[in-house]
Amino acid sequence: MPLTAADVEALATELATAHPANIIARAQREYGEALRISFSGAEDVVLIDVASRNNLPFRVFTLDTARLHPQTYRFLDTVRERYHVNIEAYYPQPEAVQQLVVAKGYFSFYIEGHEECCAIRKIEPLRRALADASAYVTGQRKDQSPGTRADIPVVQIDTAFSTPERQLVKFNPLANWSSDKVWQYIREHDVPYNPLHDIGFRSIGCEPCTRATNPGEHEREGRWWWEEATKRECGLHIINLGNDSH
Repeated sequence: MPLTAADVEALATELATAHPANIIARAQREYGEALRISFSGAEDVVLIDVASRNNLPFRVFTLDTARLHPQTYRFLDTVRERYHVNIEAYYPQPEAVQQLVVAKGYFSFYIEGHEECCAIRKIEPLRRALADASAYVTGQRKDQSPGTRADIPVVQIDTAFSTPERQLVKFNPLANWSSDKVWQYIREHDVPYNPLHDIGFRSIGCEPCTRATNPGEHEREGRWWWEEATKRECGLHIINLGNDSH
């Protein structure tokens, strides 16, 4: 039977200080093939590495916005080959992209903000990716964005992407890990990572909206740097913003 809201709250309390490997294993045992791992960056490949070591079922998906760095596309293939896992790619609807580009050009987000473009290239594809999932796993960390992610639990109901017919549970196994801890794991276990990290990119998204960060800058300052810091979320984790409406 699906977990109730009370079950999820109890599970979040139980796993609040658990090691990510234990959190992921619990998610795999609970949901099996109905569990998805959301994959794009360094944190996410740590999740895949851990899940593969558990020898339990899981599936992986990624959002291909059609504006990723060339290095990111090669990285996706590296991960697929390393872990012998299919990476299910979800793309934006061509008609929606065409309408946006025809009406506003390729770089409207520099003027009007990134929300409209991200809604087309990320949020709508994510909704399709999760349409038949009961639960999914993300690489969110509390220290990634103190303004929007500081209070994320290791388990929660994703009210933004649940439907009246289906409750969606979201696992954030790395919530309590720091960036340093993630990279310690990557080095100790020889986990592949995007080569952009070697040239100063600490948080990697679409090519036009991502830059390398300078010493002393927070990692999220490399994302949508022309906007206010409080707006540096694309909407994939909209519940972090306290606005979970569809």
